[in-house]
Amino acid sequence: MSPINRRKFIKYIGTSAAATSLPAMLPLSTANATQGKKFPKDFYHLPIQGNVRILHITDVHGQLNPVYFREPNVNLGVGDAYGRPPHVVGKKLLKWMDLSTDSPEAYAYTYLNFDNVAPIYGKTGGFAQIKTLLKRLRSQAGGRQNTLTIDGGDLWQGSGTALWTRGVDMVEASNIMGVDVMVGHWEFTYREEEVLSNVALFKGDFIGQNVRVKEEAIMSDEYPAMVQRFDGNGLYDEDSGHAFRPYVIKEVNGARICIIGQAFPRTGNANPQEFFPDWSFGLREDDMIELVKEIQKNEKPDAIVLLSHNGMDVDIKMAENVPGLNAVFGGHTHDGMPKPLKVKNVSGGTCLVTNAGSNGKYIGVMDFDIQKGKIKAIHYKMLPIITNWLPADKEMAAYIKQMRQTKYDDKIIESRAKEYFFNKNRVGKSYEEILSEKLAIADRTLYRRGNFMGTWDQVLCNALRHEYNADVAMSPGVRWGTTTLGGDWITMEDVMTQCAITYGETYVAEMTGHDLLNILEGVADNLFDPDPYLQSGGDMVRVGGMNYTIDPAKKLYERISDARLDNGHVIEADMTYKVAGWASVSRTPEGRLMWDIVRDYILAKRGSDNVLKLPIINHPKLVGVKKNPGIADYPGELE
Repeated sequence: MSPINRRKFIKYIGTSAAATSLPAMLPLSTANATQGKKFPKDFYHLPIQGNVRILHITDVHGQLNPVYFREPNVNLGVGDAYGRPPHVVGKKLLKWMDLSTDSPEAYAYTYLNFDNVAPIYGKTGGFAQIKTLLKRLRSQAGGRQNTLTIDGGDLWQGSGTALWTRGVDMVEASNIMGVDVMVGHWEFTYREEEVLSNVALFKGDFIGQNVRVKEEAIMSDEYPAMVQRFDGNGLYDEDSGHAFRPYVIKEVNGARICIIGQAFPRTGNANPQEFFPDWSFGLREDDMIELVKEIQKNEKPDAIVLLSHNGMDVDIKMAENVPGLNAVFGGHTHDGMPKPLKVKNVSGGTCLVTNAGSNGKYIGVMDFDIQKGKIKAIHYKMLPIITNWLPADKEMAAYIKQMRQTKYDDKIIESRAKEYFFNKNRVGKSYEEILSEKLAIADRTLYRRGNFMGTWDQVLCNALRHEYNADVAMSPGVRWGTTTLGGDWITMEDVMTQCAITYGETYVAEMTGHDLLNILEGVADNLFDPDPYLQSGGDMVRVGGMNYTIDPAKKLYERISDARLDNGHVIEADMTYKVAGWASVSRTPEGRLMWDIVRDYILAKRGSDNVLKLPIINHPKLVGVKKNPGIADYPGELE
């Protein structure tokens, strides 16, 4: 989509939204008149403790509307991370954080009794509700001028509308929200031109000290010409090679606050480089150390914070190794941590490491008391967004409603990166019509988040096996994807929240048992290597049609054993199996798009009562983790 047409889209949406009439916004005190638990008094009352407030959201993954999202019952920690948040789940997490089991926080931060309490409390998040709370928190800080609102990335991906608008819907929503600074990860899985166009449309600062332009791109004619078309975005410093500003200084209530950006360092490994051929990523810890020193010397800020998409374990290690950071606002691993971790760095200083979950479920609030250039105190609280307890912001609700009326083939949004995003059966329908299609009734709660197989992942694997008549199906262990309650209709929107990426092609291949098991070993090593700098931050690859045993504590090529097909056949190293999958990082497959395959599978397999039944869930057998605080109520076998 050209930048001109993107701006036309936003102008169209803005004009139409303004003309959309909505009921007057209810006062916050009456928000509990809707369904759900009684609204606790002062739940969202948080007067500022100091003079600077930073408001943090992260990993929204395109979810503009309220959603259900079940937190994990398996989040294993290894090495130094054993038993340390975020690798503590359920009742143990509540105890660590001093929270009651019978509380809104228990619903928000854990999986406990989710099937029963989710219908009572209702959905979480929603940009219209988030904006309402942001306005309240800004007011409680004495006005927006005393606050900063920051986003930790993975904002533009994760929904049908984000995919079809190439992230533009989320850019405009974040502008309406008033986001001041953001970093990226899945943002980079749109084409470079689309990323730069979105950065140009974004009214805040898009930063990243660890995103560099490759030297050959700087020396070419094409890349500088593209940068020029987008107001210089994409080459912040030709000498250093920074694609974007590494940091920004913001004046907040008389204090100078420095925010350093850290994009997901393993983007080049975790996502196809065809989308960002001119950019490189990495931890760049040494650069971070030197950058902090330069900032302290030349900028003399009152506080230095890191806006990160490293993942929480990586953030903890980086906070230990990089002196001078006062706080880390983390993302990527979707860990909803109601209290920060206090980390001592190599120079003896203290840094607070936080992570604000995902899907718009939480706002992290950090207040700084800064006096005469010194931080006297830091206060932190994370607030769950219980949708029914917050009225919808009128402007945001109107924007979302109107944006979803956009036609699938609307000329305002023309020429996606790949023509196959169009589907002749959807042309002429609005996004709302497409996404509200009812497919089947879930026979149980369908969720994804957790180190191993989730029930939504089983649906995806079953769909791949059904499409290709495959022995085994593999689906990536990504942590995005919302939850569908048992007994609720599965909609096309639910499917898109599990599948909406720019490389959703599927494949089938002949694979030896040796190669299949090596893939599992490699992914397990990315997840359970004791050094967080060598981890990818995702979960274990999901495997359908096959069961296996895993010992996370063992070394590479020693973790996986006793792999068998559903029929009991032992996976043999020299035997060939038919394996289906999707979201390939190294090549572009030829198969149909994942969301179409999943939709067709659900429609084909639902019963006469419209219920989709899952007869088997391929939970792997886990060894050596019974006493690990990062596992509870595991539905598979433990040894």
